[in-house]
Amino acid sequence: MSNDFTAQDVAFMQRALTLAREGEQLGEVPVGAVLVREGEIVGEGFNAPISRHDPTAHAEVVALREAAAKAGNYRLDNTTLYVTLEPCTMCVGALVHARVARVVFAASEPKAGSLVSARRQLDSGYYNHVFRFQGGLLAEEAGAMLSDFFRRRRAAQKSVNGNEP
Repeated sequence: MSNDFTAQDVAFMQRALTLAREGEQLGEVPVGAVLVREGEIVGEGFNAPISRHDPTAHAEVVALREAAAKAGNYRLDNTTLYVTLEPCTMCVGALVHARVARVVFAASEPKAGSLVSARRQLDSGYYNHVFRFQGGLLAEEAGAMLSDFFRRRRAAQKSVNGNEP
């Protein structure tokens, strides 16, 4: 996993962070994703399982769906996905099936991350396609956004349960 990021990588990750904030405003876990081909955004999204009533509406899947619909093809060769949190098992599978070439993620996900953290899904040898990936781009900003979100959520839950003074 290399940390050699370009200015373009930074710009697309900043867009993903903006999308994460949009999702957060709707009460979603703040994760954003941007899918890029040849320097152009072809799909983007933020976590939306709550608002869409869809457990598969993770930011990565939302971006893949948008890009596939625009392309008229489920294969999204020669694309790079920028996402603010390390993808989970479901999302890694979707990225493999879409034939994404590269994934750049910000923060690692120690409990459910499936590239370098909880699982190393691509190391299994089972897939007929694997993608390159890099982590850590704007990780502090993405991690802080997630930590703040969950801290506020826990405080609100304590308040609702009457555990606050």
